[in-house]
Amino acid sequence: MSLSSPTGALTTRELIARYDAHAPRYTSYPTAAQFTPAVGAADWGAWLGAAPLDRAASLYLHIPFCKRLCWYCGCNTRAMNRVGVMSSYVDLLLKEADLVLERIGRPVRVGSIHLGGGTPNMLPPEELERLFAGLAARFDLGDCFEIAAELDPEVLTQGWVEAAGRIGLSRASLGVQDLSPKVQAAVNRPESFETIRWAAEALRGQGVTSLNLDLMYGLPLQGAEHVVTTVAQIAVLRPERIALFGYAHVPWMKPHQKLIKEADLPGPEERFTQSQAAARYLVQKGWQAIGLDHFALPHDSMAAAVRAGRLHRNFQGYTTDEAPVLIGLGASSISRTPQGFVQNHAQERDWRADVSAGTLPVARGVALNPRDAFVGEIIERLMCDFTVDVAEIARMRGRDLAEVAAVWPRLQRFQLDGLIEVNGTTVTVTDLGRPFVRAVCAAFDPGAADIEKRHARVV
Repeated sequence: MSLSSPTGALTTRELIARYDAHAPRYTSYPTAAQFTPAVGAADWGAWLGAAPLDRAASLYLHIPFCKRLCWYCGCNTRAMNRVGVMSSYVDLLLKEADLVLERIGRPVRVGSIHLGGGTPNMLPPEELERLFAGLAARFDLGDCFEIAAELDPEVLTQGWVEAAGRIGLSRASLGVQDLSPKVQAAVNRPESFETIRWAAEALRGQGVTSLNLDLMYGLPLQGAEHVVTTVAQIAVLRPERIALFGYAHVPWMKPHQKLIKEADLPGPEERFTQSQAAARYLVQKGWQAIGLDHFALPHDSMAAAVRAGRLHRNFQGYTTDEAPVLIGLGASSISRTPQGFVQNHAQERDWRADVSAGTLPVARGVALNPRDAFVGEIIERLMCDFTVDVAEIARMRGRDLAEVAAVWPRLQRFQLDGLIEVNGTTVTVTDLGRPFVRAVCAAFDPGAADIEKRHARVV
């Protein structure tokens, strides 16, 4: 496949060669790679005390357990099936909630709860219900409009689905990745379509109204035909949302990825072909392209958020969540208030030790200054809407355009290559430029060059 820029100057191969650098995924700004130990538990405690809670907060709970370790995984998790370990983890999640609420010092309304991992459905059904009974005893869940969980279909049981129905699970994300047995074997994730179909039908039968399926491209031994075949199979299930992520090969950060043979990985041109072929298929079948790597049926709340210009981006990816406060519980969880971001200890033993000792288990973070908030909103709008009026954001935030004066010369090459259009202070990413939007965002990020090697490649 060979696309060319409007001037015919560059082919797809040339664009990839020019722009396929390492860049953040911009699920936050500043990015998690810029968090430091200089921000710790004392800061988080102070921010909690000053948190704006006139609107409902969001809760994120990290469950770092899996049945097996998938070799492509970039998450903070481990293989674990001992009920006692998981039960004590639930005890400490609730104790961490108590520590947070002590610092807040007033009732907290919660609008949404997200269980991530790892594999949240590794928790036995009785532990899931005990966890939610504990949350309901601590937080005001009367206005909670969404309870979501990331699930492994291979581990899902009828008992867990029924327990999920009792706690009010409304949105579920099923990990699929690829349905080719050859590709599954190369990443240690066996899974059948029938298992996924059963999971989807069982969850919908228990009240789940929004179903998301996670797919991946760029996996070892994967070709465009595997990606499109997988997409065609799961399209039959009509999930409200589909996420199509590019595999991030970062073995220097995730040593288990060394089990993947680099010679088996598709190159950047093949990855590009895979992602575009899948995107075309999904759009033809009725899904709307959302941001960089998500798709939603037109009736879904995410598609509605795009139409209203209210799509957001956080550590779970694209989201409709507009809560100003995100409280993360569990090992490696990230929290946010208007004052900044904090992340808990990634090592479960360190998290357990701090919580057991009555200490907020914060390992690192970053305080937000007004300039960070200004740049962060520019980047978020580019990632979500592919267009931003920089002057309008500056006006709303009381900032000076001179703060981003250095950006305009850096954007010239994107404009010349047809990846963006600049009209005054409005920057719009073209259809040609959308696969490279992270590179465009990095032009606004003064710290991008310093942390480049800590991120996956753009394509």
